[in-house]
Amino acid sequence: MTILIADDDPQILRALRITLRAEGYEIVTAADGAEAISAAARHRPDLLMIDLGMPRLDGVEVITAVRGWSSAPILVISGRSGSADKVEALDAGADDYVTKPFSIDELLARIRALTRRGAPASAEPVVRFGDVTVDLGARRVTRGSGADAEVVRLTPTEWQVLGLLLRNPGKLVTRQTLLTEIWGSEHVRDTGYLRLYVAQLRKKLEPEPAAPRYLLTEAGMGYRLEVPEGV
Repeated sequence: MTILIADDDPQILRALRITLRAEGYEIVTAADGAEAISAAARHRPDLLMIDLGMPRLDGVEVITAVRGWSSAPILVISGRSGSADKVEALDAGADDYVTKPFSIDELLARIRALTRRGAPASAEPVVRFGDVTVDLGARRVTRGSGADAEVVRLTPTEWQVLGLLLRNPGKLVTRQTLLTEIWGSEHVRDTGYLRLYVAQLRKKLEPEPAAPRYLLTEAGMGYRLEVPEGV
């Protein structure tokens, strides 16, 4: 498995290259945003680790560019801890966000979670709610119908969240279940990230994200996908 690490701090690049190679990963590095895009196109990494504050092109610009042709998981590693920075990176197409300084154990857990694959199991490969159609087999989401249908792009982590909810239509899926299944048992308290991903899904799938009809919050417990009967 190949990981691209893009960061303008040579000490971080060196430390991560040594650590992750010791874990069996193939490592490609880039010292600025333009170099990161070039390396991503050349090596087609299985996962990208992107710093936000890089010269030439910043991290968000790199994420946006890479998302034009790649669905590989993107993990942001940044010293910026503000929620606005996290939301901007997730909006651009990042799948997860780790704030510096971080522990190696946490980083490895995030990498394992992002590279965990497998489409959600379902007896019915196509699920519809509102004007949204989710084809689990094809991993394709559209809004609208016929010639007017618009493809909705989901990040790998958004697919995991949606898949867990789709496997349990109308039922409560606890925050602990979602966090454990997607990020591992070490992250059962990281509810802030989960809220961000649910908010992203609502923006993409709900007719009124601020007043959701389908992706519902069960206060203090978790989330539920309300799929109308007969759909």
